[in-house]
Amino acid sequence: MQRLLEFLIGKRHWLLFLLCEIVSFALLYQNNDYQRNVFLSSANVVSGSMLSASNSVVSFMNLRTENKILMNLNEQLKLEALNLKLQIDAMKADRLPNNTITADTLQNHYELISARVINNSVSNLLNYTTIDKGYRDGIRPEMGVISDQGVVGKVFNVNDRYSVVISLLNPKWKLSCKLLNQEFNGSLVWDGRDVQYAMFEELPTHIVFQEGDTVVTTGFSGVFPSDVIAGTVVGTNSISNTGSNTLKVKLATDFRKLSLVWVVKNNFQPEQWEIEQEASKNE
Repeated sequence: MQRLLEFLIGKRHWLLFLLCEIVSFALLYQNNDYQRNVFLSSANVVSGSMLSASNSVVSFMNLRTENKILMNLNEQLKLEALNLKLQIDAMKADRLPNNTITADTLQNHYELISARVINNSVSNLLNYTTIDKGYRDGIRPEMGVISDQGVVGKVFNVNDRYSVVISLLNPKWKLSCKLLNQEFNGSLVWDGRDVQYAMFEELPTHIVFQEGDTVVTTGFSGVFPSDVIAGTVVGTNSISNTGSNTLKVKLATDFRKLSLVWVVKNNFQPEQWEIEQEASKNE
């Protein structure tokens, strides 16, 4: 206490000056409209800037939460659209009335698991994509992977936390595709040249097509549902030595900007593969 008193006594001239300044500003503020308005305007500017900075910090802190909400909403909408398409296809095929496939079963046909791309190659001959989901998230090998644009690839290797996806930019993988609204199918494969284009091979020579036609998945293997977009036809046909057509296709997915993907879980896929393997053993 003694030291505090000694400090105040030692600084009494500065304290007196500060007190006089406060009194002067108070009298000036109370008795002069112009100075009062200037002070209020300046105070508003300062407080506004502080509130704006505070809101910016809070908004930045909430970005991750808001982004996760948007991801979940996008995932839900994609899944609803996918299951709705399955129900429409089943109704067109007249499969629902005889209870071969029910609406409840179709609702559980597919699940979508959102994931972020943490590594992605596009400049190699054999390109792969790494995502931040693995076994503990329900990811398994041979599951399809899509983006908000179209097909990305299929799961190649998995551990507990991460998965490696073999992308369309890899000649080792051929994707079973067809032209939209046509039944003729072929294989979409990358030729190792341009990251924007792939070749649609093994098509019948009599197939009718035109530039701009949409190339979609067939859904044969169960890795992808049918009619998931893979690209659009941009090149004229050429006939190979085997007598089949090859079309040049612009890929729907821009692999250079890949950041968010969904892994497609087909709950009926194990049953399909099991019966197909039994059939192959009997050959």
